[in-house]
Amino acid sequence: MKKIGLHEIRKEFFDFFREKEHLVAPSFSLVPQNDKSLLLIGAGMAPLKKYFTGEQTPPNKRMATCQKCIRTGDIDNVGKTDRHATFFEMLGNFSFGDYFKKEATAWAWEFLTERMEIDKEDLWVTIYLEDDEAFEIWNKEVGVPSERIVRLGKEDNFWELEVGPSGPCSEIYVDRGEKHGCGSPNCKPGCECDRFIEVWNLVFTQFDKDENGVYHPLPNPNIDTGMGLERITCVMEETKTIFDTEAVKEIRRKVEEIAKVIYGNDPKKDISIRVITDHSRAMTFLVSDGVLPSNEGRGYVLRRLIRRAARHGKLLGIEEAFLSQVVDVVINSWQIEYSELKTREDQIKKIIKAEEDKFQETIHQGISILEEYINEMKLSNETILSGEKAFKLYDTYGFPLDLTKEILEEKNLKVDEEEFNINMEEQRNRARKARDEGDSGWSTGSDQDIFKGLDTIFRGYEKTNIVAEITGLFSNNQKVKELNAEEEGIIILNESPFYGESGGQVGDTGIIESPDFKAIVLDTKHSKGDHLIHIVRIVDGVAKVGDRVIADVDDNRRNSIRRNHSATHLLHRALKDILGEHVNQAGSVVMPNRLRFDFTHFEAVTPEELKKIEEIVNSKILEALEVVTIETSLKNAQEMGVVGLFEDKYKDEVRVLKMGEYSRELCGGTHVLNTGNIGLFKILSESSIASGVRRIEAITGEGVYEYMNHMEENIEQLSNILKTNKSNLLEKVKTLAEEIKEKEREIESLKSKMASSIADEILSSKVIIEGVSLITYKVDNLDMNSLRNLGDEIRNRLGSGVVVLASVKEDKLSFVGMVTKDIVEKGIHAGNIIKEVAMRTGGGGGGRPDMAQAGGKDITKADEALSVVPDLIKKQIK
Repeated sequence: MKKIGLHEIRKEFFDFFREKEHLVAPSFSLVPQNDKSLLLIGAGMAPLKKYFTGEQTPPNKRMATCQKCIRTGDIDNVGKTDRHATFFEMLGNFSFGDYFKKEATAWAWEFLTERMEIDKEDLWVTIYLEDDEAFEIWNKEVGVPSERIVRLGKEDNFWELEVGPSGPCSEIYVDRGEKHGCGSPNCKPGCECDRFIEVWNLVFTQFDKDENGVYHPLPNPNIDTGMGLERITCVMEETKTIFDTEAVKEIRRKVEEIAKVIYGNDPKKDISIRVITDHSRAMTFLVSDGVLPSNEGRGYVLRRLIRRAARHGKLLGIEEAFLSQVVDVVINSWQIEYSELKTREDQIKKIIKAEEDKFQETIHQGISILEEYINEMKLSNETILSGEKAFKLYDTYGFPLDLTKEILEEKNLKVDEEEFNINMEEQRNRARKARDEGDSGWSTGSDQDIFKGLDTIFRGYEKTNIVAEITGLFSNNQKVKELNAEEEGIIILNESPFYGESGGQVGDTGIIESPDFKAIVLDTKHSKGDHLIHIVRIVDGVAKVGDRVIADVDDNRRNSIRRNHSATHLLHRALKDILGEHVNQAGSVVMPNRLRFDFTHFEAVTPEELKKIEEIVNSKILEALEVVTIETSLKNAQEMGVVGLFEDKYKDEVRVLKMGEYSRELCGGTHVLNTGNIGLFKILSESSIASGVRRIEAITGEGVYEYMNHMEENIEQLSNILKTNKSNLLEKVKTLAEEIKEKEREIESLKSKMASSIADEILSSKVIIEGVSLITYKVDNLDMNSLRNLGDEIRNRLGSGVVVLASVKEDKLSFVGMVTKDIVEKGIHAGNIIKEVAMRTGGGGGGRPDMAQAGGKDITKADEALSVVPDLIKKQIK
């Protein structure tokens, strides 16, 4: 058997299947792409699912991958056992209607026996008990003796879903020897002991199972195989666990080094070492694939892994943040296959450290309080912590429930999760109430009662002009029968085309009128009770309850809002395309003249990325994609793979906005009928508004046209001022910039000459300190370069001694220090002098023994700072 490590095995696997005409594809992201049924990728075939179902055409009928995988179902057991892990890599070769059992079994055997050089006598196989075809292939063609072929039932050797592709499996086992066994003479694969270890599972997908449980043969059966890279590494390196394999052991050793402990000496500490070792790989790859710590979904998985590892660091006695040091080892080792780890190294470490630091702030206090609770429980012989106390730990101290449960379980205690969930729901209700009370609405008090029964049917998706009836009038929070000319108030209609402000989209304006009055609609909002209210000013006549009116939305304004709102959806998808799937909407405002879009991202978007994002949005506009809305249930929308923004605000029935096949999102706003109606899209700015949240401001349609006209006018004016035509403007500006630089150099040269002219005056200020000639002098209006040149001249003319000069230019204070060689030998150090001088003004700097410079802050203390130089010389001189 070859002595070969994890990274080498991966390479051997790729090389082998390239020879077998497989397309070797890089690992897919841990974040499922276009598959909302999965939180994270947990199997090698998961990213290829649509190739197996026929929904998509594979790039090649034969493929091989080494897929990154995360499984968190047994996260609580990670560390407690030798075999559980959250992160692993799955080697796999796949056939989409090409080769089948004969080739799959032959190649698996060839790889293990010839490439890995595993003794054939140590290999066993299992097959599905009814799969005689597989038996014949293994026995007659591959040459495995019948006594080493074990038939197992459906539970072990048949892969299937409730409906869809399915088929028998065949697994390859390595016999590790009697020393690992149970001693039974009938010991073989399927036994619960540790003698036989399964390394490769070959799935023969040959049936299509229907809703009645009937298996129909597939015309083009598929092959799906999986071999755990860590598991085969254990076999090749002859180690008991993955934590003893060389690649993983390198991470383990780093943990031991930081914690100053030795693995294998203390079972409890070994648990913590294994947890950190495993979780470090998982967190590194999750962040690399764009997952950010959060309180939900895959972001919560990452947060839990980081915090669990950090907590086990505390159990090992590590007080400071340390995970980024362990992550270093992961990146440096695994970059051999995943080069993106090195590319994203700074971001990976920054995100993990930020989360670890955040946890450090709460963990000490949380653990201290939990220990008090545990002591109280022991005194009263209780075994279940109240949900109220667990919630207080979570709500007040940021202590996660999972961590509370884990610490309690270590002491054979539990938590009342049902009571915890009740407290959580009560908090959510309080938050909703507080949010509702803070919502923008016409009434400052509760409007549930005053608008009761005055519901409005919204017709604004289809029309912007309808005939309706006034069902309610209000003035100064009071219900009234009429509104008179020059009065402001609220009109409620039985039906309305006016969109009320919500979802970031501003409310409509327009006109409501009848033969008896005319009202300008200043704004349209939703009351706290979700009634549609039109805030109006009566400009003529008297409006009365029961009046039949024409409700007419300002079409031009509405169309501008539509363009901007539809553009936010294209922008959201483009941000995900360029920056990664971790990008999510964090808020938006859609106005007639511009749009604002806030999104989650941990660093500034580069100019190159912004350019790509803008290009994508404009390309989708030019494609003139059809924009349609579908009313459906929230559940159906989720099954369609729709992106939901702020899902908790949506009701059971939702509107799905679909822009061609490019974007599918939940949205209740008003939109264009075709992306071509947006016209053009232009990003104006990108900035940070909070930690991990960025903001883009942009314009569309007429706004872009006006922007271009404005820029054109500016260019025209610049051309006139610079007396050149527009096509030569850039070259003219470059020429002027060079001329300005040259003039500045001339000015500085003249200043230096002027300063040199006062050299005699400066030299005349010389004093003798402990036998050393010293000159300290403040010169006006010199920059650092000119001050340094002057210092050189004074030092040269002085011959022997110390020169310290200061200058203030444009509120900027500079210091320069010069010491001749003979004085340096007496112990005088220019860098130390200048550092001390600058500190007196709140600045800093330093340098060599013979020359140093520094910047100051408080220009009023320049003279005071220079006055300390004599004392500094006295202290330094030998």
